[in-house]
Amino acid sequence: MEKYFNKTRNQSPYLVSSYAREVHKRLMVVDLHADSLLWNRDLLKRSNIGHIDCARLIDANVAVQVFGVVTKFSIGVYLKDFPLLIDLVTFLSIIHKWPRQTRRDLFQRAVYQSAKLGKMIIESEGKMMLIKSIKDLDDLLALRKDHPRMIGSLLALEGAHALNGDMANLEKLYNSGFRIIGISHFIDNEAGGSAHGQKKEGLSGFGYRLVQKMQEMHMIIDLSHASERVVDEVTEIATKPVIVSHTGVRRTCDSSRNISDERVKRIARGGGMIGIAMFKKAVCGTRIKDTVRSIRHVADLVGVDHVGIGSDFDGAITAPIDTTGLPLLTEELLSQGFDEGHVAKIMGGNALRVFRDILPKE
Repeated sequence: MEKYFNKTRNQSPYLVSSYAREVHKRLMVVDLHADSLLWNRDLLKRSNIGHIDCARLIDANVAVQVFGVVTKFSIGVYLKDFPLLIDLVTFLSIIHKWPRQTRRDLFQRAVYQSAKLGKMIIESEGKMMLIKSIKDLDDLLALRKDHPRMIGSLLALEGAHALNGDMANLEKLYNSGFRIIGISHFIDNEAGGSAHGQKKEGLSGFGYRLVQKMQEMHMIIDLSHASERVVDEVTEIATKPVIVSHTGVRRTCDSSRNISDERVKRIARGGGMIGIAMFKKAVCGTRIKDTVRSIRHVADLVGVDHVGIGSDFDGAITAPIDTTGLPLLTEELLSQGFDEGHVAKIMGGNALRVFRDILPKE
């Protein structure tokens, strides 16, 4: 089933110049979004299915991988005004034999996927660690000086609908290791509107309280998939940087799921950043060059300090590469005139700066 949903246009191994490979080895690579926990694949084993596993992350010199947690994703067709939809996550929870409580409860789906990551980290025999604080981040970066094959991971909830409208569930997810929360995914929810939703409304009262509570708890707010009103209202009240972890920009790819120049500027003014994705609907193309075109636009618009990568690997997409092809992205950035210092910021430095600005100290 995953072979159908997660495809790679160009298969590894990838031909990269020796210079680009040497530059890439010196980077602290951070990918702001991948949905690998959704699938029934052992990520500790190398695979030719999907885009990410532990071995391939090590090959790609990824220092930190953010794992998105999807709890509802409807697929199907519309016949006039009548939707014929099925929730893919419900289907996966049944065929992959997730615990019974996950069949209907979105919050339990989030808890289950966080437990999957926790189990994987324990079984990785020191290859992976969970980042929950600045101290964890510092420990990871110090360890990577002698052990560059170690991977840090962050947990990100994709859509506040998994809170079931209960603020107490935010603290429970925090205790499960979540440090990034997306306000919206593909549906409007109790917190606010989605860019894909019917009403595309702004923050609800619950949504305002959620934003305030997340900031008090040193959690990162993700505005991927959020309605324009939600983006405007969050950036108006936020006192800390926010991110859009996996997106494109409308100026280079006019899509409702992408973000406008005005909102890129709003996010940059608050110190936040835009993670550019690696699939056709986000960047209007199937090449690495298309992703770099969007990166270049953001860098030219608001500066190189406010753009990074959020691949959306394993997110039911066709990507130009799997994660081992990330040196090709480094190579293309260099060929498009970014110097090594700028490439270091785009490929991970900016994300690390945002993490340090927001995460709890310990």
